[in-house]
Amino acid sequence: FLQLVFHMYTAGFALVNGNGTAKAEEYSLQQKQIFCGLGAITYAACIGALPLVFMNRYTLKSSLTQLVVKKLLPAPLFGLMSAFTVVVVRSPEFENGIEVMDSNGKVVGVSQKAGEKAVKETALSRAVLFGTTFFLPAVLMYFVERAKFAKTPHALASVRMFVVTSVLAGMLPVSLSMFPQCGVIKRADLEPEILSSTEETELFYNRGI
Repeated sequence: FLQLVFHMYTAGFALVNGNGTAKAEEYSLQQKQIFCGLGAITYAACIGALPLVFMNRYTLKSSLTQLVVKKLLPAPLFGLMSAFTVVVVRSPEFENGIEVMDSNGKVVGVSQKAGEKAVKETALSRAVLFGTTFFLPAVLMYFVERAKFAKTPHALASVRMFVVTSVLAGMLPVSLSMFPQCGVIKRADLEPEILSSTEETELFYNRGI
């Protein structure tokens, strides 16, 4: 359930903060994104919960299994699935393209390649944000537990919450600043029809968040 809530939030955030250029052909673009998003949320939640379900189903309680499933797997899984939901929810952007502008802000065309670049950059930043947010606290809490800094389970839970919140607060601006909000793409990387409509060497697009 918690996996479902987490991925529902990240997918909704990606849907609201994407580039709104892409146009629907056979049905509502928003409808398509919602259906794709629901599928991505369900898939991501199942993949995220699968290691724990597998461990509990086959009663794998060894210290090595606990370490791998509870400490090592969550970070890459959360990072990978967060990036996956962004790509699925914002797939119309690289299927139909997004607007590219010249240095004066004039729209010179709609580019699938710019849409692909925007989605890839956003997915990577989301993977770094949540992958690091789940990896660093696990490492830090390992040392806290070994040092016996927190004497009671309640104190340990409080320390864990503080560490997770601190890492998330620190990683959020890092993630948002990995790529500029106003993305840049070289003219040579764009489609032929756009090349013929401008002489500028670099064009710009809204990457989304």
